[in-house]
This record gives sequence, structure tokens and C-alpha cells, in this order.
Amino acid sequence: MKYFPLLWSTLWRKKARTIFTLLAIVMAFLLFGMLQGVNSAFNRTIELANVNRLVVISKIALTESLPFSYTQQIEAVPGVSGVSYASWFGGWYQDPKNPIFSYPVDPTRHFDMFPELKLPPEQLEAFRNTRSGAVVGKAAADKYGWKIGDRIPLHSEIWTRKADGQSDWTFDLVGIFTHDSGDTMQENLLLFQHEYFDEARAFGRGTVGWFTVRISDPGQAAQVGAAIDKRFANSLDETKAQSEKEFQMGFMKQIADINYIVTRILVAVFVALLFATGSTMMQSVRERIPELAVLKTLGFSDTRVLVLVLSESVLLCVLSAAIGLGLATLMFPAFKDMLGIVKLPGDVIVGGFVTAVLLALVTGLPPALRARSLNIVDALAGR
Repeated sequence: MKYFPLLWSTLWRKKARTIFTLLAIVMAFLLFGMLQGVNSAFNRTIELANVNRLVVISKIALTESLPFSYTQQIEAVPGVSGVSYASWFGGWYQDPKNPIFSYPVDPTRHFDMFPELKLPPEQLEAFRNTRSGAVVGKAAADKYGWKIGDRIPLHSEIWTRKADGQSDWTFDLVGIFTHDSGDTMQENLLLFQHEYFDEARAFGRGTVGWFTVRISDPGQAAQVGAAIDKRFANSLDETKAQSEKEFQMGFMKQIADINYIVTRILVAVFVALLFATGSTMMQSVRERIPELAVLKTLGFSDTRVLVLVLSESVLLCVLSAAIGLGLATLMFPAFKDMLGIVKLPGDVIVGGFVTAVLLALVTGLPPALRARSLNIVDALAGR
């Protein structure tokens, strides 16, 4: 710590250059924090997948429906202990900018299949007995100010009503559920009666989007999945059974390969930053060659001079990373409704500081080695 004032003064020797370099690194780590935070949130959704569940979709694509009659046939497959089903509704509330993840489901089957969704028994009973009933996650209810007894209008991008050909649907809110992990992304769901939906829709009656299958032994997941697919092989509607984790990964990649995008953006940013910061450090050392020679004259060893120059690079990068990650931490809660997490994950912050130290070592080592090898006479003579 006794050398900190020296490091601080040399760092601000050229204030304008230091400020612009610091701002560049701050922006890089702000971007790092936000992008890695988003990536972490999507990965967390995949990690929450249950090993006891399979998802059965059409072999052609997720957008292709499957016959509702498959329910009993899947239940008859050895190793299957429960089946539920759902369909993609594609709804939004009041404005297309307010999409709602909404699915028609069988109330009893769905909440039996997903015990992590907590709905009070009396509200589940109301859901079962209310034809136009719907239940919603607490995060969505809080966001839109919904309460039990409200009538919720949704516009579907896919489904029209048989009665009037309109795409507007109205549901009676009879319950609000929570997710036992506290993951608010899982609470941004609206579920409604499949039976009501199937009778009211203008097309696609007697079909569902996918089945969720609970298996007795997670170790037999591959065999049970293969047995399900074999049962419907060569039919008009062949199936593809996969683990819930595989399904979540595939679903996320249909939106975008977040990990790939984030990685490529950050690599491009940090390669550019590497050259910019490296050239700044080299220029700084070139300007201070006589000063470094004086330090050696006063008794500073070659190793100590190397450490001083390297420490200056570390101080600049770590300080900038702290500011950038701090800003990302403050901004991240704004994405709570979309990502389901309310603060920047700790592993992202730790990864940011590790990256900052590596950046400092890579950019600071060449000028530090040059400072270490300085010849006092030549340096003072300006040669």
C-alpha cells in the first residue's frame, strides 16, 4: 500500500488520456455485466429443468400440433407416472409490447405435474370449476395490477374464436400462483382452461401443442422417451420425446442462441479493448523512461520497477471494471420482469473482476518488461 500514492499519481499523469481509457474500459465491463447477466438468466431457466420430466413434441417442429388422444396412449407406456399437456397461445395484454406467456392446460394435471408452482387449494378448485377461469403468476399479477375477480382480456396472435372469428379472449382470474424457487420468470405465466379453449377456438380442435411426461425413474428417461416415440412411429403425427432440459435449450435457441451471441460480442469488444489499452500503456511507459531510470538510480530493482508498471495497469483495469460492473448491478433490476432475476448474479461479478485482472496482465506485461530491461545510462541520455 505504501506505493499506492505513486501509482495513483502516475496513473493521472495525463488526465485526459486516463479518463478516455477508463471510460472505454468502463463501457466494456458495463456491456460484459449486462450481457453475461442476461446469459446467466437464460441458463438458470435451463438449470431449473426437472430430471423427472420429458417433453413430447411433434417430430416435425414445435409449432406442429399433436392429437389430444395421445394422452391415454402415453400414459400406458411403462415407466410413465403422469401426463399433462399445453398449447402455445401467443397472447398479449392491451399492447403487443406486453406479451404474456399463456397456455391452455388441464388444471389438475398441470399442477400435479409441476409441484413447484404453488397455488392455494381453494384457488385450484375454483380454476377447475370455472369454465373461463385463469390463474396467473405473482410476478405478472404485480406487474399489471391484477387481482382475483378481475376479467383479463388477451389478444392472441394465433387463435381466433369460433363464435365471432375474433382473436380477443377474456378470462376470469380465479387464482395467483408462485414458484417455490422465487424465479419471477416462472411467475410470468397465465394459464387457462384447455377444455374451454378447445371448444371455443375456430380451428385445431382435438389437438395440443406438447405433452409433459413425468417418469418414475430418471435413469430410464432415454428408454421411456424411445418407447413413446416408437409407439407413434409411422403414424401421421410422429413424436419427439426429449428431456425437459433439452426442450428448454431448444426453445431458447428458437428465440436466439444467447450464449453464442454474447460470446461473440464480448470477444470482439475485448480484442479491441486489448489493443487500445495496450497501446496506451506502451505510450505511458515511453513517456516516463527517464523517470523510471531515476527510480532505478534511487535503488529500485528491475523486478520492483516491473511490478510498479504492472500494478498501474491492474489498478486502471480493476478500477474501471468496478465502475462498469457497479453500473450494471444498478441497471440490472430493470430487466426483472423479462429475466426473472432481480440482481446481477455473483458469478458474473467475479468473472468480470477475473477478466479485468487478465486484461491488465496481458496489456501491462509488455511495457512492464520493457521498463524492467531499461539501461539507466541510455535512458537518462535519451537513447
